[in-house]
Amino acid sequence: MKAEFRDDYIKIGLKISYYRKLRSLTQAQLAEILGCEVSFIGQIEAPNVYKAISLDTLFRIAKALDIPAYKLLYFEN
Repeated sequence: MKAEFRDDYIKIGLKISYYRKLRSLTQAQLAEILGCEVSFIGQIEAPNVYKAISLDTLFRIAKALDIPAYKLLYFEN
């Protein structure tokens, strides 16, 4: 797996975790909404794990969290 955007994927995972918690959802609840395994959400959110996701997955997560997808992709310096 190419690691060119490793840090960006980690930032996306941290943002997913932030917005999930802001909505008072557990990883299990988000996984159920998305129809995926809890371990998949855990891998995405883990700050020490590089887990690439597709745009389809990113859009589905944003929809489940009721936020625009760009919020997961905008990184402040």
